[in-house]
Amino acid sequence: MNISENHIYVIFGASGDLTRRKLVPALYSLFIRKLLPDNFALLGVSRSSVSTAEFREQMRSAINQFKEIDDVSGIEEFVRKLFYTTIQFDDVSTYSALKQELALLRSESNICGNTIFYLSTPPGLYGVIPANLAAVGLNLQDDGWKRLIIEKPFGNDLGSAMQLKESLLLDWSEDQIFRIDHYLGKETVQNLLVTRFSNGMFEPLWNRNYIHHVEITSAESIGIEKRGGYYETSGALRDMVQNHLLQVTALTAMEPPSSLEPAAIRNEILKVFQSLRPIQRKDVQHVAIRGQYLSSTIKGTVVPGYREEAGVAPDSQTETFVALKFYIDNWRWGGVPFYIRTGKRLPTRVTEIVIHFKPTPHFLFSGDKHRQSCNQLVIRIQPDEGILLKFGMKTPGSGFEVQNVNMEFHYDDLSIQRLPSAYERLIYDSIKGDATLFARTEEVLEAWKFLTPVMDVWKNGHEVPLYGYPAGTWGPDNVDDLIEDKEMTWRYPCKNLSDDGFFCEL
Repeated sequence: MNISENHIYVIFGASGDLTRRKLVPALYSLFIRKLLPDNFALLGVSRSSVSTAEFREQMRSAINQFKEIDDVSGIEEFVRKLFYTTIQFDDVSTYSALKQELALLRSESNICGNTIFYLSTPPGLYGVIPANLAAVGLNLQDDGWKRLIIEKPFGNDLGSAMQLKESLLLDWSEDQIFRIDHYLGKETVQNLLVTRFSNGMFEPLWNRNYIHHVEITSAESIGIEKRGGYYETSGALRDMVQNHLLQVTALTAMEPPSSLEPAAIRNEILKVFQSLRPIQRKDVQHVAIRGQYLSSTIKGTVVPGYREEAGVAPDSQTETFVALKFYIDNWRWGGVPFYIRTGKRLPTRVTEIVIHFKPTPHFLFSGDKHRQSCNQLVIRIQPDEGILLKFGMKTPGSGFEVQNVNMEFHYDDLSIQRLPSAYERLIYDSIKGDATLFARTEEVLEAWKFLTPVMDVWKNGHEVPLYGYPAGTWGPDNVDDLIEDKEMTWRYPCKNLSDDGFFCEL
């Protein structure tokens, strides 16, 4: 790695679960792959009173438990690069000591002023910590670059997102801020760009003339996992749709960029958000379905309903399932409906994009089931990552009975290649200063603006029902009503890419 990338990686909230499970194991993988500079140090910062020796032992244990790479030969060398200091996040006077600690580390490790500040903290501190860093000059780039990484959520609504933007941009420039969305770090999400723009056979078909509709599903088989307090203030719309799924939509729908430079790609993503057809309040009940999982028995085990989870109000109106229909009003996608679906306690964990191509204008062959699904291109993000093409073939025998068959590629088939984790990829990009896969302020605001009518109607009125659905099913019964063509339905995926069916299980 170029010497200009020597740096100190500072993690605020270093005693938290994200640091143990994702951040430090990802950094260790980069270290083993020799993608970290020789002159590198990690400074953990938190309120907890822990010594550097104790922090190193905790991270050694975390690497052994959550490592993403089999090689353990470098653990001891890596943990010697880890340090720890205690700070009160909201007390600006303690940031002077942090500045001195960083200066000492730079001197001892021969590192210039390059610094990354990763905020693995509650969102309420996203305005506090950057302001306090700036108060002691730790945002200044006269001795090297300074970068700020914040985790989603980027605000809780349009108003709070605007406030966060104004707060951050008081002291930090846009090119210093990296808003991390781990979905965009997944190899299969990035492969959307390659699939679309490196294959001449897709571009002529990737438009309103040949595509009937686009479907994006992100399903989880687990419940809220003891995060009732957080989920009650979030819900599926804020937790998944506003960030993850709209970003995936943008990558699916964007125009070819002029180059692979971050600014060129992000400009095209922003254009998609700006082209989203506004949802009118009167139409919310027709284009958005919300649901909440109910108690059910799954594989012989009784699982609680959402309102029975710890930290959840017994009369909670928080949605754990969202299905949404919308349009992108531009030349490529005019009139093509996009459908998004996400939820907790669904039959399986899966994230995928399905391109549903239009049926032939005159169907000559028997087999109505083929017409219902037509040709599909399935891009699987997780699990069993890969690409699946579904098309019709003649069933052996007399006549012209047609059945759907699969042609598929699995990333596992590239056995000599290792798929890096999302955090590993995004952390590496942040070190290089590559913002391609990070959300820009304008994107965040446009996404909130688009969803505001839905949020307002759900919050202020009961004209849109909150449907119950048994845990382990694919959401409310009426979710198929969103699909405009009554001969078509959602794809019901299974854990395996090539399988689908309403009763798939893990």
